[in-house]
Amino acid sequence: MVVADDSYLVREALGYLLDSDPRVELVARCQDAAELAEAVEREVPDVVVTDIRMPPAGDDEGIAFANRLRDTHPEMGVVVVSQYADPRYGLALLRRGSERRAYLVKDRLREREPLIAAVYAVAHGGSFVDPKVVEALVGARTTGLDGLTPRENEILGCVARGQSNQAIADHVSLSKKAVEKHINAIFAKLGLVESEETSRRVMAALIYLAGGAVPAA
Repeated sequence: MVVADDSYLVREALGYLLDSDPRVELVARCQDAAELAEAVEREVPDVVVTDIRMPPAGDDEGIAFANRLRDTHPEMGVVVVSQYADPRYGLALLRRGSERRAYLVKDRLREREPLIAAVYAVAHGGSFVDPKVVEALVGARTTGLDGLTPRENEILGCVARGQSNQAIADHVSLSKKAVEKHINAIFAKLGLVESEETSRRVMAALIYLAGGAVPAA
């Protein structure tokens, strides 16, 4: 495990939380993108935990680095932590696939469980989007996506909350088969195709939360 954040206090907090799990071995702590790149090549960790914004530019180096790892180290998991509850960052992180990627807000680092859950999700090929952020953003949404019917927008909101098809069916008083039909129609309208690397459900939820901003190919 490698941790990267330009804040000494955040690096120490991350290290403390990770070291508290005996199954996690922390091999490097980095303060900028250059140190992170060196540590990854030297240690080849299973998982990288990185801030979104790091020196030298202080922009979105963490996400850019995670996307480069898709080509150089496709089996390496990445947990991006940020103080920003902005779904656009989630879209940028997951646009090349949700496998082995997680997005976590720093407010959650006061608890060990969300961080460890995100680390283990990406280490085993899964993905993780902070449920606290998802619920807050869903609650803030007031308008629908162009091209979707009111029923489809309602169902997509349920998908963004992480509800199963059966739970959605119970919520909207439809059969599970009808819900599946609506969800497939939503995928088609959003241009989300079946892929082994990308969860259409995760991407649809992020597009909803971002207000309809479809990620670049």
